[in-house]
Amino acid sequence: MNTHHLQSPVRGIPSPWNEPNQVAYYSSPAGAAKLYEALQHARQAPEIIPLMIHGQEIYDGEPLEIPLPHDHHTIFAKTHSASADHLAAAVSSCLKAQQAWAELNQSQRSAVFLKAAERMAGPERYRILAATMLAQNKTVDQAEWDAVCQTVDYLRYQAQFAEQIHSFSPERSTPGEWSHVEARALEGFVLALGPFNFTSISVNLAVAPALMGCAVIWKPSLEALPASWLCLKILMECGLPAGIINLLSGDPQLIGQYCLGHPELAGLHFTGSTQTFRRLWQSIGANMDQYRYYPRIVGETGGKGFVFAHPSAHPGELVCALVRGAFEYQGQKCSAASRAYVPASLWKVIKGPLLELTTSLKMGLPDEEGVFLAALINRRAFNKVKGYIDLAHQDTATYEVLCGGGCDDSQGYFVEPTIIQTHDPQSQLMYEEIFGPVLTVWVYADDELEQAARLCDGTSPFALTGAVIARDRGAIVQLSRLLRYCTGNLYVNVKPTGAVVGQQPFGGSRASGTNDKAGSALMLQRWVNYRTTKEKFLHNDPLCPFGQLGPE
Repeated sequence: MNTHHLQSPVRGIPSPWNEPNQVAYYSSPAGAAKLYEALQHARQAPEIIPLMIHGQEIYDGEPLEIPLPHDHHTIFAKTHSASADHLAAAVSSCLKAQQAWAELNQSQRSAVFLKAAERMAGPERYRILAATMLAQNKTVDQAEWDAVCQTVDYLRYQAQFAEQIHSFSPERSTPGEWSHVEARALEGFVLALGPFNFTSISVNLAVAPALMGCAVIWKPSLEALPASWLCLKILMECGLPAGIINLLSGDPQLIGQYCLGHPELAGLHFTGSTQTFRRLWQSIGANMDQYRYYPRIVGETGGKGFVFAHPSAHPGELVCALVRGAFEYQGQKCSAASRAYVPASLWKVIKGPLLELTTSLKMGLPDEEGVFLAALINRRAFNKVKGYIDLAHQDTATYEVLCGGGCDDSQGYFVEPTIIQTHDPQSQLMYEEIFGPVLTVWVYADDELEQAARLCDGTSPFALTGAVIARDRGAIVQLSRLLRYCTGNLYVNVKPTGAVVGQQPFGGSRASGTNDKAGSALMLQRWVNYRTTKEKFLHNDPLCPFGQLGPE
């Protein structure tokens, strides 16, 4: 059934649907031609990306270069570093624009983002794909799922979630009275700090508060800036007023220090490393005495995604979950399968096929047909991942490198998909976030399943994603209970990545963030401030008889 034109049950806005993934680009002559054209256009002379403050493109400030991760000798784009004056202008812009935007009916605000969703899914699809593929080094299927499908899903579904928030009302009113609740936008401004690895997340960090009526200062990661800038231009062409989202780039310490020290800070919307988030939270805590408001803090941080296999697991399903979960997008996902717990009886069955499939994965340029892995995002990431692989090679008493391990940064930041077996379930590679194509496996005795599950729960400080692979239903129930608190998103018989907006609200707890569940109404509620109003229609209080007096 075609649901595109059904009406939402809330206030008649269009009912949302998940954007179909058009992965068959290379097998479609028309799709391949459009993608090739967009890639060729993006590869031309480096684009100069401005700062955007109150709708004005600003091209001054210290220059910054954005190289291609797979060819770091080539500059893909350039931008400018924001100064203290730029920051002051951005805050002023937010405060100037926010009130009129917040006073619009929610449906009118949503219309901007719904219109942008159709532009991104249609005529702008290939430009967004090309910018994400090249600057963030994603294969076409990874870019399609992220930059187009998930970004569009956020825009469509959150329009409905916003209406649901505004439709909330008290359970009842006393006869003769009327009580109602109003969802107001936060005053001040929200600081949105984005990661390099997902265009959709970067965009939604700014869009979610803006949808609810807030004004935003948005700093995407440098590598995500080309696609983020393109999406902001589309939003503004679709009616987003000047000053609601102000785009800055540059020194993260300067931007963070200025914004987090400003008395009008209303909130922080963050995706990135756990260490950075903790520093930002500490800074907010240190500045509490000077804020007008208690800033809302929403953060999704690190992860140490796992796959826990039960002896009853289907071998093929397990191998697929491990390879896709660990190596899609070079493992540069906070949800990536970075560690695995496999029973000895099953390890004997899957070890050969797992290594064979892993070594067969094609590594190359992100826009090359058939490539499964491309390069890591930058030199810092390359050095970090290489350091873990070097550790495994050196500590042979603890680790055995089963396949991969090759690292080459001569042209791009390439690391082979690597599988390492550890003899210590609490070793460094089993608890630290690597953020690269490295999977560490611990083989446990079949009769020690519960002990292995408790190690899985307690070894890593993170609690973002994990997968249970089992055919025994009782085992699924048991492991779900044992692993209840070490994931915010649990997957059964599938890889621990790829949450879909409207289907699997995403987020984790412990050291993985505030678990406010992006892709649901739960997270949008953080960007509103509720007011309850009670109105009395008839005064009949016996203590105050004068309430019965009418006009003479």
